[in-house]
Amino acid sequence: MLTTLRRYLLTRPILKRMRKALPGISETEREALEAGDVWWDAELFTGNPDWLKLMQTPPAQLSQEEQAFLNGPVEELCCMLNDWEINWKHKDLPPEIWDFIRTHQFFAMIIPRQYGGLGFSAYANSQVIRKIASRSVVAAVTVMVPNSLGPGELLMEFGTKAQQDYWLPRLANGTEIPCFGLTSPQAGSDASSMDDSGVICRGIFEGEEIIGIRLNWHKRYITLGPVATVLGLAFKLYDPEHLIGDQETLGITVALIPTRLDGINIGRRHLPCYQMFQNGPNWGKDVFVPLDFVIGGTQQIGQGWKMLMEALAAGRGISLPSLAAAATAFSARTTGAYARIRQQFHIPIGKFEGVQARLGKLAANAYLLDAARQLTCAGLDQGYKLAVISAIMKAHTTYRMRDAVNDAMDVHAGKAVIDGPSNYLGNLYRAVPVGITVEGANILTRNMIIFGQGAIRCHPWLLKEILALEEPDQKKALAEFDKAFWGHIGHSFKTFGRAWLRSWTKGKYAPVPSAPTRLLPYYKQLSRYSAAFALVADFAFLVLGGTLKRKEMLSARLGDILSELYFLSAVLKRWQDDGEKNEDLPLVEYCVQESFTVIENRLDAVFKNLPNRPMAWLARFITLPLGPHAYGPSDNLIKQCAELLLAPTAQRERLTDGLHTGDEHSAVSILEKAFRMVDENSPLTEKMKNARIYNIEQALERNIVSNSEAEKLKTAEETVAQVIAVDDFDAGAFAEIQEE
Repeated sequence: MLTTLRRYLLTRPILKRMRKALPGISETEREALEAGDVWWDAELFTGNPDWLKLMQTPPAQLSQEEQAFLNGPVEELCCMLNDWEINWKHKDLPPEIWDFIRTHQFFAMIIPRQYGGLGFSAYANSQVIRKIASRSVVAAVTVMVPNSLGPGELLMEFGTKAQQDYWLPRLANGTEIPCFGLTSPQAGSDASSMDDSGVICRGIFEGEEIIGIRLNWHKRYITLGPVATVLGLAFKLYDPEHLIGDQETLGITVALIPTRLDGINIGRRHLPCYQMFQNGPNWGKDVFVPLDFVIGGTQQIGQGWKMLMEALAAGRGISLPSLAAAATAFSARTTGAYARIRQQFHIPIGKFEGVQARLGKLAANAYLLDAARQLTCAGLDQGYKLAVISAIMKAHTTYRMRDAVNDAMDVHAGKAVIDGPSNYLGNLYRAVPVGITVEGANILTRNMIIFGQGAIRCHPWLLKEILALEEPDQKKALAEFDKAFWGHIGHSFKTFGRAWLRSWTKGKYAPVPSAPTRLLPYYKQLSRYSAAFALVADFAFLVLGGTLKRKEMLSARLGDILSELYFLSAVLKRWQDDGEKNEDLPLVEYCVQESFTVIENRLDAVFKNLPNRPMAWLARFITLPLGPHAYGPSDNLIKQCAELLLAPTAQRERLTDGLHTGDEHSAVSILEKAFRMVDENSPLTEKMKNARIYNIEQALERNIVSNSEAEKLKTAEETVAQVIAVDDFDAGAFAEIQEE
């Protein structure tokens, strides 16, 4: 009785008012919201995460077969790759590498074994991309695309049995090279605005009159497009003659189109930041195909946007984060080695505090990104399609990759500025904008998707409220909205109390894992910030309602907080999974202190910009009563993290595990050789320094070193000189490079 009275006296007026105030959601928005799953991101959004759930998540691991593939074909491929020649000489992967990739099924990592694929886990896929990326961005991108957003994944998820039986074995054995056409000149981040179209009509296909689709499209930025034999195509489908139903506008649809068909044109290649992976435009004019070319058949007509969102969720959580983690670890490893062997004023530049500030950040970011990569792969391997987490990973790992490569460039200075075979950073620096831009530009992802989609998908009640508002059946809408609305109110009161108590006691009474760990204080603070985030998100909904999605700067700050909470969860999880090694604690603490600073600064900025000032003051009073008080890592902590990169230790190897340094003649291998020599000779150089002698011959004359020791020092000095040297070209050779 009381529920009925509440429903009609209180809930119904609120329902009517909110329907008028909130804009309706389009079918495209609904499909995007419903795509994928929530996982640990939803726990963080509750304001009261269950840490036991995180700690009991099985860590990402490789099977024996997957490890053998890494040790075998992947190792062999990496030894074949010469990044300078790929980009400056061949302008492509050489034919023998294309053959090797096909023969060893690098394009078939995600295809199940029953169709002839490798059937690898998400983590194995990630490990392969990470290792290849440390040798060549071009090779990594070439391998990653068929294993992320592309026909293979869509066929496995949505294809008919006949489509799977025909196409998947051909994709697995390399007979077909796939690409996917989504972006067009008129539609980039807003793919729903594409004007690529298909019209259902009668036509002739292979000599027979059938009902099919007449396609017209223009796509660009299509990776593998210039060499693809089969094109996954997204377009808007129409049925003006009502040949298959009553509706005329059927929505975004995805079909699989052989590129050999009449009317298809493969354009000339794009040149993305001088990265010579195959990429280019294509277009089709009146290309007629059967209805069964639609992936999933006629049942999946109009479901293309949802299909793409679900497929993209997995790909964005693996491919680009793996590339970003590899680039960051590679930058950390090479920069630490270079900072140790390169001297100024008779001191390794790694001993200067300005350089140490960059090294410390590099080491911590390498630890953090790999932790997040491993946790995300663990979630994917449990079967989750991580829509929100994949957006976090795509945007924030590539942002950190950019920071890492910039820091590496700054420390290397002129060494990394002059291009040539011995420059192991220049090409990586040029490649950074590709990761920032592709698979959803970071500006859109950060400002609109992470919090915008995350809030609706991860909040315990918000999506239920929205769906109730959209329900056409008035009685059902009222019942569902009543349950969701008052559930939301109850959740908000609990969150209010949690946030207030935890913020004012600095997390003293916040929940922590039951298992003993030295990181309990960090778990307490994360619980505190999670509650603060959940409360501030509710305040933002209350103040701004449906206009919040247009307040992109506020949305971006709230998304940053959610992202930092996820990354820190991954860091704590990694430390546990690695056996709680004490030597890694400086890295953990650096990540924690840096993220706490970001979280508090973003909260502060939200409070300063909420238009309802009394609500902003109340939110600040509850969650940041004394204002921001996190100031990032201390100078001493930064130095501790920097030192981890300045000596060839087991810890440095673990931090940068999974990278490939090339053969013995590669620039990185020579750097590693010089690094080890300098470390081994450090007692001798210290003896010379104490005697104020910096010349080997003088040290020999004064018996500071023996003949054999002098020879070791000379060999190391020559190897260091080889690393520090930069490439030069005569005029003819330079002109030849330009002409090619």
